[in-house]
Order: sequence, then structure tokens, then C-alpha cells
Amino acid sequence: MLLIIAPVIVFCVFVAKELMNSFSYGLGLPVMVVAVVFTAYDLSLLFLTSGRDPGIIPRNAHPPEPEGFEGNAEVGANQTPPLRLPRVKDVVVNGITVKTKYCDTCMLYRPPRCSHCSICNNCVERFDHHCPWVGQCIGLRNYRFFYMFVFSTTLLCLYVFGFSWVYIIKIRDAEQITIWKAMAKTPASIALVVYTFIAVWFVGGLSVFHLYLMSTNQTTYENFRYRYDQRANPYNRGVVENIKEIFFTPIPASRNNFGARVPQEQGLRPRSTNGFMSPNMGRAVGDIEMGRKPVAWDEPRMAAEIGDLGGLGNLLEDKDGRFRNASPDLSRDALVVGGLDEQ
Repeated sequence: MLLIIAPVIVFCVFVAKELMNSFSYGLGLPVMVVAVVFTAYDLSLLFLTSGRDPGIIPRNAHPPEPEGFEGNAEVGANQTPPLRLPRVKDVVVNGITVKTKYCDTCMLYRPPRCSHCSICNNCVERFDHHCPWVGQCIGLRNYRFFYMFVFSTTLLCLYVFGFSWVYIIKIRDAEQITIWKAMAKTPASIALVVYTFIAVWFVGGLSVFHLYLMSTNQTTYENFRYRYDQRANPYNRGVVENIKEIFFTPIPASRNNFGARVPQEQGLRPRSTNGFMSPNMGRAVGDIEMGRKPVAWDEPRMAAEIGDLGGLGNLLEDKDGRFRNASPDLSRDALVVGGLDEQ
């Protein structure tokens, strides 16, 4: 906000105010009015981009059940080991097969074009990128506002840049001096010219790049990973239809009720998965995208096995302090799923 508001204030005080006296028939007043109104419009788009739910998919409390599994089936201790959920699933989009991945953090299969943001720690529909300038993910529900914000910022830079030069030329013509002397008489205009010239390369380049992405119906995430270099893009329906999809289709309702109360789990009872396991359950896993240190799913059983091997149970110490009281003679029979029984 400061990067937008501060230059506009300087422009209104030192440039637009002076132009009001330079133009005849009151034509200088609209210069300041347009700058103020356009700035307010630009900031409103910034708030819409940063304040909206970008398309966060709510997390599951339990891993999903595999398709075709009957919930009344029982898995005994001497039967076949629990099945694992597949790591990826195939989904057909416009006649083209697209692979969807399982998210260990959210315990769900990500819909097509969805990705897990490593900064927000959420799965976001039609994930484009995480923008640090607006402090928000750019996804399905705020992409159009993001592009309108970037494009309007580009126009605002060009507007300030152009009228700063107009004021310099007005000084040159009024005093019949060289352009360099005219520039020396208005340092605020020179500062604005330099600032907007630098800024327009960033926001202008971003506007052009996202215009290309919209015309080909890609996201930044897909483009940077060369998703459609070797295969067809199932979402590309032509330039006109792609643009209409971004700007002229209804925005889906949010899947989240951020004003609702969070339900509290009763105790620390184990979550039943009906005999099925997560794709990574049973081995050290971690959220690779989040860069976390891998942890084990079945820590009590690992503690028991280490204790049986060499009386090393007393050396096992979890960072949360769950196994600090474990004794060397720890055995599987002395364990419960929710924790350790004190001997």
C-alpha cells in the first residue's frame, strides 16, 4: 500500500496541483481527480486479492477410503496386511487423463490444477502462485482480481509517468529554458519519473506474462513446471473462451466458513481408517513441499521394537516428551494405540 499511496501523494501535491494552474479552462482539476479515483480503485483490487479465500480446500479429519471398499469388512491380525491408498489417481479432463496426487497434510486427493502452498500450508484450487506482495495465494477465487490489480497498477504508473513529463515540458515552455533546467526546477517530477519507470517494468511485465497465461489457460505453477510442453493442455479452449473463463464466469462459493467454531476432538483416540493406510503410513514421511523433518506414523510401535532389540527404550525421546518415561523392558503388549501404559 505504501508503494502505491506515497508516490500518488507526491504526484498530487507537487505535480497535479501545479498542473491545475497551468491548464486553462479548469482542465487541470481532472488530472488530480483521476489520480485519486484510480488509486482508490487500485487499492480496492488489492484488498479483494489479498482478503478473499483463494480457493482453499478444507482438510479431511481422516484419510479417504479407497473406491470400492466395503466398510463392514474386517481386517484381522492374521489376515492380509492393510491396503495402502494409491499415491496418485487418474482423472479424465476433456478426454485427456490427468494425474491427481494425494496430499499427506490435508489427507485428500487434490483436484486437478490444485496444489499445496508451502507458505499458506493449504491446498488451493487452480493454484497459480503465492504472491508475497499481496500476502496471499493466487488461485481460483481471486485470480481475476489479481490480474486486474496488476494491470491497473501498470496503468497508474504510466499515468503518473506521463503527466510528470507534461509538467516538466510546461515549465520548459513557460520559462523558455532547456529541458535539463526545467527538470532541475521540479525534483519531485524527476523522482516520480524514475520510480514509475522502474516499477512499470515489473508490473507491466507481469501483466503481459499473465495475459499470455490466460490466453493459453495455464497457471504460473504449470508454466514453470513445463506441464504442457510435451503433452496437450486439456484446459485450453481457445483464446476467447479462455479469457471468458477468467473474467466472465461466476466465482465459486468458498468451501470454508471462517466464522464457524472449530470442533474440538474428544481425547486422543486413534483415527479409524477401516483397515486402510495412507500412501505413506508405516514409513518415515514428511510433507516434502513444506520442507518438514520426516516423522514416523507409528511411533509407539517403533518404540516397542527398539525396546525389544536391546533395551534402548529409555534412550528414545520424542521432542514432545511422549516417550521420556519409557522403560527398557517395553513390549508390544504393554502398549496401547493412544500412548504408553506406565508400568
